Amino acid sequence: MSLVEWSVNSEGIALIELQREKQAHSLSKDVLLGLRDIVESLKAKQDVRAVVLTSTGEKVFCAGADLKERAGMSESEVLQAVRRIQSVIHEISEIPQPTIAALTGSALGGGLELALTADIRIGANEGKYGLPETSLAIIPGAGGTQRLSRLLGPGKAKQLIFTGELINGVEAERIGLLETSTAVENVRQHAFELAEKIAKNGPLALRQAKRAVDLGQEVDLLTGLQIERACYEHTVPTADRREGLLASKRSVNHSIQANSGGARND
Repeated sequence: MSLVEWSVNSEGIALIELQREKQAHSLSKDVLLGLRDIVESLKAKQDVRAVVLTSTGEKVFCAGADLKERAGMSESEVLQAVRRIQSVIHEISEIPQPTIAALTGSALGGGLELALTADIRIGANEGKYGLPETSLAIIPGAGGTQRLSRLLGPGKAKQLIFTGELINGVEAERIGLLETSTAVENVRQHAFELAEKIAKNGPLALRQAKRAVDLGQEVDLLTGLQIERACYEHTVPTADRREGLLASKRSVNHSIQANSGGARND
């Protein structure tokens, strides 16, 4: 069995699944190379409308770097391994389709950094979430200092990073680290229900909406509006847009007719 598998269902939802449960789904070299290959394939899949990233089991989503693998490395090899994690996690953040991280258990260190690449995070009430690297005399090195501060604001991000504190899913939802926290056995179902809602919408519109939000976060409002305009223009000459307009018109006409009929029957 591969350490990471992926598939696409009939609704255009891709499932990426870490399958290294005995090793807490830690990010070994082989896992990272597998994820990189999957990301490259996804970028070319026009029929994929949403992506769910998860792992097997219900204890740990991902424990971060494979410390056993790293134990025998020299300092230069450790730096090379860190750069590999940085590179692959950044590539995952650039998946053009909307992504949902279904955190079936705890996400620690690099595991949380992996989850932070997703557009939406659904976690487990029972899970533990945090960046404990400072307790190991290092810092988050795969985007944690940057993505967490952009998500939560610098103060809350610094508190979590400086203390190395781990919080449960309920608290993670309260502060905005998770969009939703639920019982661990419901995490996957919730993620797929959300992915199904997303997948019903225009695939190009989804990609352009994601691009507009992501790029807009890094610039001033005026530049952000220009980015939005450019992304909108990509959606105009599409059959999906014309079909959406017709469907909306039919829905409005049906509503008007229903209301008129109700009025006549009063």
